[in-house]
Amino acid sequence: MHDLTIDRVQTRLLDVPLVRPHRFARTGMTAQPIMLLTISTSGGATGTGEGVVPGGPWWGGESVETMQLVVERYLAPVLLGRRADDIENLQRDLGDVVAGNLFAKAAVEVALHDAWARALGVPVHTLLGGLARTSVPVTWALGTEPAGEVVDEALAKLDGGGHTSFKLKMGAQEPAADVARVVEVAEKLRDSAGVRVDLNARWDLATSLRWLPALADAGVELVEQPVPAAEVDWLRQISAALRIPVMADESLRTPSDAFRLASSGAAGVFSVKTTKSGGLRRSAEITAIGAAAGVPCHAGTSIEGPVGTAATLHLACAAPGMTWGSELFGPLLMTEQLAVEPLRYADGHLHLPDGPGLGVDLDPAIVERLTRR
Repeated sequence: MHDLTIDRVQTRLLDVPLVRPHRFARTGMTAQPIMLLTISTSGGATGTGEGVVPGGPWWGGESVETMQLVVERYLAPVLLGRRADDIENLQRDLGDVVAGNLFAKAAVEVALHDAWARALGVPVHTLLGGLARTSVPVTWALGTEPAGEVVDEALAKLDGGGHTSFKLKMGAQEPAADVARVVEVAEKLRDSAGVRVDLNARWDLATSLRWLPALADAGVELVEQPVPAAEVDWLRQISAALRIPVMADESLRTPSDAFRLASSGAAGVFSVKTTKSGGLRRSAEITAIGAAAGVPCHAGTSIEGPVGTAATLHLACAAPGMTWGSELFGPLLMTEQLAVEPLRYADGHLHLPDGPGLGVDLDPAIVERLTRR
């Protein structure tokens, strides 16, 4: 048996260039910052996690810089000398030291699972209950660019990657122009691919009720988080008014959030992200609540690299309720493949890697070259 006592916690910040700019409603990025966290045990097992947010602290208040500070100053002292498999007790004690900061805690929790699974010689999904599937379909996320650019990128992905589902960001324009742009895209892709939209909580209730039905009429199949996170009753009213599902993202971080959304009928789909929920275990609880309430779950992304993407993939393949596909396209958006063996995308799906732990080993030369100085 390996000695699972944690004897080292290391972090470093990477900046990974993107193949094209990725734009949200009010911001954008040309590179994705990643906090890489490594936990080493006395028995020689090593686990890795990623601290990643989608384009900076605008989404959840954390950045890679704050994550590194929180981990090194507050979380690492709690971890040192403890066992990597004592995850529930460690989560309790980390919560006693730091309230919130779920993105930073997710990096720690994933690294603990990776180290533990590698010590046992099993994949992480074994620790999550075993396999329900071995791959998940991947929706390709598009930005806020004009309709022509979006359609060209979607058609290229249809031909080259087998993606048959696309998500458009909204909220950067006035509603009328934004809706016209999405309607044009949906009509051009109607016979070849599904189209979804993500407002990133930019609209209010009245705007949503006024404009979202036009998207449904144009063939848009799902609307993600049209209103601010706290406005659960607004989500409920929008869900009742639309004939297509409303997916909760910003409103859904904790199992308690999942229960509140499910019991009020505020969301037809849950966007589950290991990053925003503090890791694999709480994300699995959210998925179980969704399954019990008849709310399917979708494996969302914070545009992680291969480590964070693989973590969510293991969850998605282990959770029976994760039936609404995924948006795990992050590594495809990056110019550098950080993993020695890149994750396998084929026929519009992301497939589970082989090997113990997360099944991802990083290329040290590439990691060193991209490390922030």
